[in-house]
Amino acid sequence: MLEYNCNILNWNVRGLNNPARRTVVRDLVSETKATIVSLQETKLDQVNVALVNETLGPRFLQNFVVLPALGTRGGILLAVHDEHYKIVSADVGVHTVTATVEAFAGGEIWCITVVYGPQDDQEKLQFLGELRWISQDVLDKWLIIGDFNLILHASDKSNDNLNWHLMGAFRDLVHDLNLKELNLRGRKFTWSNDRTQTRIDRAFCTAEWDLMKPNVFLQALSSRVSDHCPLLLAAHESIRKHSGF
Repeated sequence: MLEYNCNILNWNVRGLNNPARRTVVRDLVSETKATIVSLQETKLDQVNVALVNETLGPRFLQNFVVLPALGTRGGILLAVHDEHYKIVSADVGVHTVTATVEAFAGGEIWCITVVYGPQDDQEKLQFLGELRWISQDVLDKWLIIGDFNLILHASDKSNDNLNWHLMGAFRDLVHDLNLKELNLRGRKFTWSNDRTQTRIDRAFCTAEWDLMKPNVFLQALSSRVSDHCPLLLAAHESIRKHSGF
């Protein structure tokens, strides 16, 4: 059944303004058989059909939503495979893209929010407020995924340079919205530089989404072209561990 082909590829790609990077993304979309793709930090203030085709392939041209970058800062691209899903409605926020998607097989309708959290501490609090506003308008079946640029716990960072206030605000959000974090397999941290490793790329869902997709496998993949690792969320009955990329 097509409905069970719910493979969500999430990645902070560190820029789609490089043709070689677009080729890497397209190869990964093909290898993972992704049916929903969420990309952060596109670094593109304009995204057209030709670029989506080059980056994701011809099956993602009918249904995609874009949060433009500010110059070359930020940017989100959310797209769904036209043989499996359609985007019923979409809303572009300051740091988010939210879409209501409908599966062709089974007719399930649910919401997905892709996030790219800001760097500034004050903007981080505004970003959490944006998610609270979004929660009032989405369906009960809701998935939130992306680069939050926030950590929940001290163990999410490889050193003790911690902002306890922001961590508490993030935990309050998760608690107040009754969100469940999806368990990540494959590695502890999702972002690294020469000095620090953190887990800032994550996925959360509501209880209703969790009941709809009870067999979820969230796996960290490897990449040589970004300091963020791609995440592959497989939410269907027959789940096989991905070998990596």
